[in-house]
Amino acid sequence: MSQRAKGKRVCKEETSDTHSHGVRGYGRNSGDLDHEIAQLTKLRSEPNEHLRKATVGGLKMPVSTLRMLAARESNYSGRGRFSLSDSCHVLSRCLPIYGPQKVDKMQSRAYVSQFSVDGSLFVAGYQGSHIRIYNVDKGWKVQKDILAKSLRWTITDTSLSPDQRYLVYSSMSPLVHIVNIESAATESLANVTEIHDGLDFSCGNNDDNGNISIFSVKFSTDGRELVAASGDGAIYVYDLAANKVGLQIPAHEVDVNTVCFADESGHVIYSGSDDNLCKVWDRRCLSTTGQAAGVLTGHLEGITFIDSRGDGRYLISNGKDQSTKLWDIRKMTSNSPAFHRRRDFDWDYRWTDYPEEDRNLKHPHDQSVATYKGHSVLYTLIRCYFSPAYSTGQKYIYTGSGDCVVYIYDLVSGNQVARLEHHNEPVRDCSWHPFYPLMVTSSWDGVIAKWEFPGDRKEKSLSRPRRRSRRTMFY
Repeated sequence: MSQRAKGKRVCKEETSDTHSHGVRGYGRNSGDLDHEIAQLTKLRSEPNEHLRKATVGGLKMPVSTLRMLAARESNYSGRGRFSLSDSCHVLSRCLPIYGPQKVDKMQSRAYVSQFSVDGSLFVAGYQGSHIRIYNVDKGWKVQKDILAKSLRWTITDTSLSPDQRYLVYSSMSPLVHIVNIESAATESLANVTEIHDGLDFSCGNNDDNGNISIFSVKFSTDGRELVAASGDGAIYVYDLAANKVGLQIPAHEVDVNTVCFADESGHVIYSGSDDNLCKVWDRRCLSTTGQAAGVLTGHLEGITFIDSRGDGRYLISNGKDQSTKLWDIRKMTSNSPAFHRRRDFDWDYRWTDYPEEDRNLKHPHDQSVATYKGHSVLYTLIRCYFSPAYSTGQKYIYTGSGDCVVYIYDLVSGNQVARLEHHNEPVRDCSWHPFYPLMVTSSWDGVIAKWEFPGDRKEKSLSRPRRRSRRTMFY
């Protein structure tokens, strides 16, 4: 890691000289962009127009934090305070790239990272049955240490309820377990010290149980439902009040690796599968059509993760073709255009690097808005996200990587603005605090590490351990 990344105070502009990778659909100069999402991002993360036009001594002020503060004190905005976009502009320049500091170290692979909605709690799920909930506001003290029940291979996903009272966790099994995390006991041993209720996603069909492996599970915004992605090609919506599966959608012909709600309404669901497709499902018309509302085509390999921007319109996906793609669902089609790529050999992302001859291939019917490359989607279902709306205006996307690094890209320009290097095994998941310039990364080396923008504080960096072999890796 460079000296700059070990402790000097560096803002986003100072990391913009990092090697950038081409972004399909966007030019390198953001001034050339006219796509709607570029304008929306600009509105959410750039200073107030009055501040940008403010002058001192007849000279136009550059957009810097110091000048913005001076303009605010002079009330050039006419509001006497920063707008939300002003705040985003300041905060988004302070990327969480310093450290790291070790939060925890376990003897098994870390698969899941997740901040609660208010950022007060952090959840980490490990392959060795442990799920730990850390109280961020109390010095990252372990508030709950959960030993998972009926684990098959690993914890594949966790989700906190919106009221932060319950946690669900999934495995490669049709049972998703739910735990009350408000109880007084720190140790939560399944059905010994506490009850871990099992939510059965098999719909009572025992013949299919062997194919139902839950890879992704999410609470709805109102906390009444769970949506899950399964290895049997289906999406399941579980009604918690009725304690049963309320909806089963035969969504894909192969594994559904990822699923999420498009927005707070819960009507629209996004799914991503090993069939290389992202699909959009509108529950309001499923009963009459039984079909997806639309299909998004562009990835050349399977989808490992999807994250919604939360506006019911835009989403990003990580693909095993070593790219992240940005989508606008208004570009979706009713079905996927026929495209058959011939390969003389079987390639499995869990074992070998992506074939060199395929790296520059493009899908002839690519409907994505933009493509981001540079990270590695290998060995496991690597996750990607939009940066927080409150602090960055969702100006960035960030992703774990099979090469043990976390990558941060500028959403609009596609420039790689930061690389977080510490881990010596793949980083499957990472989570940006909803309000502060703080990120936590979880890796197969068992380390949970936090990265910050500490200002003038000097943080003690962790030494980077020697890289080990990664040849025995699965989901």
